[in-house]
Amino acid sequence: MRFLLDTEQRAFAGSLDAMLTAADTPSVVRAWGRGEHGAGRALWSRVAQAGVFALAAPEAYEGVGPLPVDLAVAFVELGRHAMPGPLVETVTTSVLLAGLEDPGPAERLLPALVSGEAMATVAPSPQSYALDGDTATTRLSLDLTAGELRLAPGHGPVRPSLDPARRLTPLAPGGERLATTLPGLARALTWARLAVAAQALGVGLALLDRTVTYVKQRTQFGVPIGSFQAVKHRLADAKVALEFARPLVFGAAVTLDAADVAAAKVTACEAAYATARTALQLHGAIGYTAEYDLSLWLTKARALRTAWGGPAECRSAVLSGGGHHW
Repeated sequence: MRFLLDTEQRAFAGSLDAMLTAADTPSVVRAWGRGEHGAGRALWSRVAQAGVFALAAPEAYEGVGPLPVDLAVAFVELGRHAMPGPLVETVTTSVLLAGLEDPGPAERLLPALVSGEAMATVAPSPQSYALDGDTATTRLSLDLTAGELRLAPGHGPVRPSLDPARRLTPLAPGGERLATTLPGLARALTWARLAVAAQALGVGLALLDRTVTYVKQRTQFGVPIGSFQAVKHRLADAKVALEFARPLVFGAAVTLDAADVAAAKVTACEAAYATARTALQLHGAIGYTAEYDLSLWLTKARALRTAWGGPAECRSAVLSGGGHHW
């Protein structure tokens, strides 16, 4: 099945690509990893002004959504440029809040998320870590055992992560209780996995593009290594895997079926991870250095693989028809 974006969606992707290219995202990512959030917050505001966070929020809360296909378009570009910050978590928070029986929390918190004035994170359980809890202004803590959703009052120390730009923190216990029933929980997880899948697809595409450029420049025995048959085969395998994932991601965005989204996530994340391994091998020793920009995408591909449900969990969801586990 082939999915084609319409003219407006292609223009939207192009505008995001141009904006993120001009922003020099590698330097923004490195600063974010050091805990310097100024440039990242400024870029976050520009992404919000482009309408990205409005795509998951209903019009009642100053959004334009739900528009899952457009969200997938945006997240492919965010992944392609390794945009830092709790992107998926802000989308998930928007869907969670919009799905509450009491509209009060959504009316109070969602407009700021849509406008980019605030960013959100969410911990799936009181014992788990939240992404970027040190910079998020809206921190949600889920307790599925008690059936509660709380607004955490703070966060604990930053913990090391495989991806330096993904800063993990525990959330402080207690806080304002927002809900004791969560009818939109499964829907929020579906949106989270869709956003991760699209982001991973973008990461994989960036890794492939950078590697193709590199093998055309690096020479061995007097010729570019890209002319070697073995190199061509590795790159072709990566290209096929990513192009196979692309229609699954956009098809899942069309249906928003939990099993379809789980299949798209595992396929896109595995394709990005395989592309990362190919990129690392073909770059040789330089690919292992943290100073080389390729590392920003390599670590993100590995981290996204297990974010919001690893391969085994997503495959289980596909086999069970989309059953969700947090």
